[in-house]
Amino acid sequence: MTGTEIVPYDPDQYRRNRQRVKRGFWPKIRRNLGKVPFVEDALAAYYCAVDRSTPTYVKATLMTALAYFVVPTDLLPDVIAAFGYTDDATVLALAVNAVAPHVKDRHRESARDFLQDAGAEANPKEIGPGKTA
Repeated sequence: MTGTEIVPYDPDQYRRNRQRVKRGFWPKIRRNLGKVPFVEDALAAYYCAVDRSTPTYVKATLMTALAYFVVPTDLLPDVIAAFGYTDDATVLALAVNAVAPHVKDRHRESARDFLQDAGAEANPKEIGPGKTA
């Protein structure tokens, strides 16, 4: 550790988390668009985590939080009304706050652009990278 990491960097765990996020992030976003209040933060974290200029330890931190968000079995199952996403929001908020200087305006702007393009009446099954609302 260099003193800047939240947890020790494990390249194998990072690869597993990155794969989980790659498979599950956009479907989870599409299913939850307009349902959970932290979608914009999740999107900003995602854009930061895939940005080539983001340091590896930041990517690893954000991928860990995003993997927790996409995995269906967590501390509080997402199907529990009003409480199911509390743990996801907490994990994501802690990760984003820990690496806040690296979550740039361009990441937040990309998140807002995505949400604006998706629109309130968009069909969530038709949005995601490479798709239009």
